[in-house]
Amino acid sequence: MNTYSFLFTLFLSLQSQVFSEDDFYQVKACCSFNGPNFDKVEYILTTSFNKQKMMEYNSTRGNWIGFTDFSIAISNYWNKVPYHKIQRLVEMKLICYENINTIQTIGNLSTTPSMRLKSVKQPDGRHPAMLVCSAYNFYPKLIKITWLRNDQEVTEGVSNTDAIPVGELYYQFHSYLEYTPTSGEKISCMVEHVTLSEPRIIVWNDSLPEGEKNKIVVGLSGLILGLVIFISGFIYHRKKSAVYNAIRQE
Repeated sequence: MNTYSFLFTLFLSLQSQVFSEDDFYQVKACCSFNGPNFDKVEYILTTSFNKQKMMEYNSTRGNWIGFTDFSIAISNYWNKVPYHKIQRLVEMKLICYENINTIQTIGNLSTTPSMRLKSVKQPDGRHPAMLVCSAYNFYPKLIKITWLRNDQEVTEGVSNTDAIPVGELYYQFHSYLEYTPTSGEKISCMVEHVTLSEPRIIVWNDSLPEGEKNKIVVGLSGLILGLVIFISGFIYHRKKSAVYNAIRQE
């Protein structure tokens, strides 16, 4: 069974006013589930003040850490109080372990994206060329596509759509790259998704697709056949005319 990793957020933004209407205190609790049976659970609790991260508790580490002089002092104090450790364990049980079945259900619904890399025309016919890397019918929603030129990340000329819902569950996503073709270079897109054990890389091949090649082959075959018929008819006509003229001369 594949390994999945999910982030379950309990409090996305729990705010309370502090000191003034412009100040607020934020608490966010997250559960990270890893492993084929979600047997590895990590509980992270973070506090922020006016969008500045102040303190963080990590169940793997088992303690608080602070990021300012004041919060460092508070963290050191809380790490010495047994009540705070017990409270974190209770929170982890209620928030994380009580929701494992729900997260496993989501994991069972996960679907690996199907991907395609192709060239598209600019709407106004402008150059440079444009490539689009597309991911279809995937779940969960979060996905990342990175463009590479000779295995180096490209950021200029890149634009992305939002993850577009398809039906009631699945999504599609498109990433565009404007570039000037250079002889000998390798252009590729790298797709990262929770259902992939490692990033999948698709290399751009500027040769014609197989379908287009077949159309050209069929067209050339028809042209050659028509030319053969025309030449055969022309030769037959010339021979027939020669015989007719010979009979008239006799």
